[in-house]
Amino acid sequence: MRENGGPIPLRECAMLAKYLTEDHRDCDDQFARAEAAASDGDVAAARVAFAEFETNLSHHLEMEEGVLFPEFEQATGMHGVGPTAVMRMEHEQMRGLLGQMQGALAAEDLDSFLGIGETLNILIQQHNMKEEHMLYPMAEQALAASAERLLERMQAL
Repeated sequence: MRENGGPIPLRECAMLAKYLTEDHRDCDDQFARAEAAASDGDVAAARVAFAEFETNLSHHLEMEEGVLFPEFEQATGMHGVGPTAVMRMEHEQMRGLLGQMQGALAAEDLDSFLGIGETLNILIQQHNMKEEHMLYPMAEQALAASAERLLERMQAL
């Protein structure tokens, strides 16, 4: 519901979820390229693809933790509990796995890189489902009136 009590325009409803979901898909594609290069035994290509994936995933997490989550928590009063607390915990797990993958890649241990990557991929897919089907719709409802401003802030990071 908008501040003026009127219905939320569809254009505004879909902004946050659409943008963040598309960013998930871009990260998924980059991750798949890194895995494919590692599966082919191409360390150099795996390093390039993984660096791109890691940069974009880190940016995605920063957009959520630096903009979306604080705004959602302020709008809903859910501080330290609820969906954003769970998402932050999972983000930390992802960062840990990214570091392990980086170490495996530095050691040119592609078997370990792929094994850790499988764990990270499962975590990311489960995490994305929660965000796309629960958190983002809740955020759209709570933040619809400021969606455009929030997207601008996220893109500026």
